[in-house]
Amino acid sequence: MSDQQPVDAARALADRIIRGEPGHALIDQTGEVRRRALRLVHEFVVKEDSSYFGYFGRVLAIAEVLPTPWTRDDLVWALGLLLHEDPLTTISDAPFWVPALITTALDPADLDGLEDQLSAAFAALHDTDVGAADGLRRLAQLYGAALSRFNQGVPADLSIALRYAHGDAAGLPELLADAGVREVFRFAAELAKPAPAKAWLREADERLSAAPRAREAVSLLLGAYRSGADPVYDYVDALLRGLVWLQSRVPGDEATAVLCDVAATVATPVRRGGSGPVAPKAAAAVVEVLAQRPGDAVVGTLARLSLTVRSKSLLPRIRAALEQMGRERGWTPGEALELSVDDHGLDRDGRRVWSMGEGEEAVVAIDSGRARLRAYGKGVPLRAVPPAWKDAVAPARRLVTEINKTLSVERLRVEGLFSQDRVWDWATWRRRYLDHPITGVTARRLIWQASPDGATWTSGMPERAGDGWTLSGLGSPPGALWRVRLWHPALAGPAEVAGWRDRILAAESRQPVKQAFREVYRLTPAEEQTGTYSNRFAAHILHYRQANALMRERGWAANYLGAWSDGYHGEAKKEFGGGEWQAVFFHDWTESSTWDLPYCATDQVRFGRRDGRKWALTPLAEVPPLVFSEAMRDVDLFVGVTSIAADDDWQDHGEDRFGDYRRTTAFAGLTPTGEMRRDALARLLPRLAIGARCELEDRFLRVRGRLGAYRIHLGSANILMEPDDAYLCVVPDRAKARKVALPFDDDPVLSVILSKAIMLAADNKITDPTITVQLHRSRL
Repeated sequence: MSDQQPVDAARALADRIIRGEPGHALIDQTGEVRRRALRLVHEFVVKEDSSYFGYFGRVLAIAEVLPTPWTRDDLVWALGLLLHEDPLTTISDAPFWVPALITTALDPADLDGLEDQLSAAFAALHDTDVGAADGLRRLAQLYGAALSRFNQGVPADLSIALRYAHGDAAGLPELLADAGVREVFRFAAELAKPAPAKAWLREADERLSAAPRAREAVSLLLGAYRSGADPVYDYVDALLRGLVWLQSRVPGDEATAVLCDVAATVATPVRRGGSGPVAPKAAAAVVEVLAQRPGDAVVGTLARLSLTVRSKSLLPRIRAALEQMGRERGWTPGEALELSVDDHGLDRDGRRVWSMGEGEEAVVAIDSGRARLRAYGKGVPLRAVPPAWKDAVAPARRLVTEINKTLSVERLRVEGLFSQDRVWDWATWRRRYLDHPITGVTARRLIWQASPDGATWTSGMPERAGDGWTLSGLGSPPGALWRVRLWHPALAGPAEVAGWRDRILAAESRQPVKQAFREVYRLTPAEEQTGTYSNRFAAHILHYRQANALMRERGWAANYLGAWSDGYHGEAKKEFGGGEWQAVFFHDWTESSTWDLPYCATDQVRFGRRDGRKWALTPLAEVPPLVFSEAMRDVDLFVGVTSIAADDDWQDHGEDRFGDYRRTTAFAGLTPTGEMRRDALARLLPRLAIGARCELEDRFLRVRGRLGAYRIHLGSANILMEPDDAYLCVVPDRAKARKVALPFDDDPVLSVILSKAIMLAADNKITDPTITVQLHRSRL
């Protein structure tokens, strides 16, 4: 055979593999031809096209058992090619296969000096968008087997698990060097079912007793595990699940604290699209385990997860656990969330103090809705925390982070009360809301209603009354039998709503959640006709990634859309009314979507009443008005913020499929959100310098500039120039809008409208050429 023949044969074989022929094509070739061909394939998938997904893994599964004369130089070359791009991004497992196969075939001594490269390849595999491609688990095992050589002989899967432990796991490798400890971990990883049988639990107790250091190792790994909100490998997830059940056999508050920390980690929604937890098996296990353990810390953890988890499979488990705990403790629905809010050791004024000596203090306090750390010297605030205090105030800095997390969750929980018909007795409400150092931050800036008999209600905002609290609208202190509920504009008349809006603006206060200016959505005649569904927000085209992110931010759980078999139809779901009602927002992947420009088309909104563990489709007329209004408010937000009609930069690509939709929707009639903006602007504009140059029309804010006049649509924030209604494209400067004191901060479109109005009122000062050329054309 000539020197050229193996080269030609290798090229032909590589072409066959790249074209998609089965891996059996590798069998009838010499080892040298296979080596050369696989090098060519590796170069192709790294440099040109890695979109092979599971196919390539199936091909290389055959190559793994065939003798191939790999060398250390081959591995150095393959790893160098793989890691050349920094950071490495791929949607496939294909670029990782050849280095993994070479690593497996080499003698252990040939890997010396390559730990950093192999670690980088493993990290790249973890950090890429590979997802659940076939062969991913095998790849991780192959790299893990190589890495175990550098980790005191710890088995491959445990070696990889160690690399997920981002916390303090310094002593774990030493513990895993104990064969008994390793066997306990192996036993945990082999748990095949979500919940173990009694026989497994008995054997777990026996194994933990036989390996004295195993309990320490289990707690150490679980306590050190920290996730970057990326999904873990399946078998690492399975190992964590087994370790959670092992930890369940350890009694005491310390073991419970570890489990609570693990729950907050493994149940975190995946960062890169989708709403599932980062470790679904471990998350389901830890919820099951926590539900069986005593203590308030367990309730607090599950209550927080019930507000942050988006998984359609995990959330019902959490709800069921809380309901069971509530029944055992005699709580009504919703009380578990109220009673489990951590006060973080703050005093009634929301402060915690660390003495630094000689009249100096470090103080954690809540200011303007956020926790902050400040330093004081003899009662005088210092400009910054002294560097010498760094170590001493480390716990205070961690506390600030934890408090702000709790504040965010509490704002979500309190906002959820708008769809509930909750009533508290006065003493309970004061204790759980006004006097609570965390919940009170939100509650004390909202409007509430009080009643002596449940029939006559008086609205007011909390204010100090000596050592206690009262409501501003009450003429005398309420008695113990008085009742309290959250004020909602849907329950008030127009005059009362207008009065509160004027009062909030006059005080220049910002409510933590939109309340006085909250939109109200009532059933329309068209919805009465359709009966069980609403088409009010159907047939809109949304930027899908932006819409999906906003859905998750607002607490809706939804499957992720895409060009795959089950990715063309989406259902976003959220519970309202304290978990007794569910709204479903249907949306679909559009044919015009691409990888870079994904869109979705909106469809119906339906409602279901809880029926055990299921939901019974319910006519809209039977849905409580507050539940209907709050759900439709969210859907209006999704459409109003993410529609292509509200995107100044949007351009149709190709067949102009959405051009008519955008032209029609960009200046359509107003929804309740647009009507609310008009009402807010009517109150804001007289207070602004540009107020004299503005006037409100039915659907527009008209602005008179120095060079011309403009109309800004109150729904989409799009601009028309007078006199011929020419479209003006302006990318907004939100920094200008931030200078205006708004009574709420969850309407980004209103901020855009104000920023555009401020700019257009001084159109003679605009220097941006992308805008001035449009202004010039309109005057020709």
